[in-house]
Amino acid sequence: MKKMILSSLVVLGLSTAAFAQAAAPDFATVDADASGGVSLAEAQVVLPDLTEEAFTAADIDANGELSAEEFATLAVPAPAM
Repeated sequence: MKKMILSSLVVLGLSTAAFAQAAAPDFATVDADASGGVSLAEAQVVLPDLTEEAFTAADIDANGELSAEEFATLAVPAPAM
């Protein structure tokens, strides 16, 4: 019984780690054209529910693309309640 519980916890822990990694995409991976910025189209590949309004709000310097710091504000998942 203890082995089953321990195995379940290990699997749950690995699943949670995989989910957390999937929830926070790497900036360099999202920047598909390696331009140093993430366009709306690139961001929507990993964040399909991202609206133009949310993208524009995150684009603090209003240059039409997100820097790594700006993108991080979108990629951070909301805390679970």
